[in-house]
Amino acid sequence: QLQASGGGLVQPGGSLRLSCVASGGSFRSSSTVLAWFRQAAGKVREFVAAHRWTEYYADSVKGRFTISRDNAKNTVYLQMNSLQPEDTARYFCAVGNGIITSTIRDGTRYNYWGQGTLVTVSS
Repeated sequence: QLQASGGGLVQPGGSLRLSCVASGGSFRSSSTVLAWFRQAAGKVREFVAAHRWTEYYADSVKGRFTISRDNAKNTVYLQMNSLQPEDTARYFCAVGNGIITSTIRDGTRYNYWGQGTLVTVSS
């Protein structure tokens, strides 16, 4: 089970840090992909960031967001800086095994999903 937290209301230019904790499982395998996706109202889910041996980012968040993981705590983080209104969405964490690199941005490849945490960027 994945539990995401850290969402909230923030002004444009602000920062938030999302966390996702796994219970009943483990991130300890370095080959496991940990990822964040988001879905804005009325839009399809989109890839945000992923971490395996390196980091992968959507172009829209590159340079502003940072994904990290703490295997000992079974936790993946998403540090979001310079937030903009277009970042408003529900953010979901996901875990995948056996994902080849070329499909790491494809949400259908992930095995487990958290319930999501809402991020609202507004003045």
